[in-house]
Amino acid sequence: MIIIVMGVSGSGKTTIGKLLADSLGWEFSDADSFHSPENVEKMRHGIPLTEADRMPWLQDLQTAIKHWLQENKNVVLACSALKDSYRQFLVSDSVRTKLVYLKGSYELIQIRLKERSNHYMSEKLLNSQFDTLEEPLDTISMDVAQPPQIIVQNIRTALRL
Repeated sequence: MIIIVMGVSGSGKTTIGKLLADSLGWEFSDADSFHSPENVEKMRHGIPLTEADRMPWLQDLQTAIKHWLQENKNVVLACSALKDSYRQFLVSDSVRTKLVYLKGSYELIQIRLKERSNHYMSEKLLNSQFDTLEEPLDTISMDVAQPPQIIVQNIRTALRL
């Protein structure tokens, strides 16, 4: 099974994803590591990515997901997946790929981004993240104001893991 933990930057995708993977004994992967150096530099400078910037990244993620599924790997993937079209592109097997949406208010996410260090994602991009976000309707939604351990337990309960 592949669990894609999605949401805007600062919602806790990496933190929750790692905790969830550890609790399940699964592999963890971060979609940020699939970005090209050029994309990382753009984001570091507060420049939103274009659809052309995102497409090679999405293709690489889709390839990785298909590979994991072919190998019957259990992986938790932290990935923004902000648009419905991105999610449809990534989820080729809806039985073995599940989405978990980390939902939080703009104000809470902004505070988290201001407190975060050593990450290339500029807080200047938060507006564009929320502007781009198409909230999923058909997925598990978690309130990011809860403690991480509670979120992980709630995800496991919702997915019956």
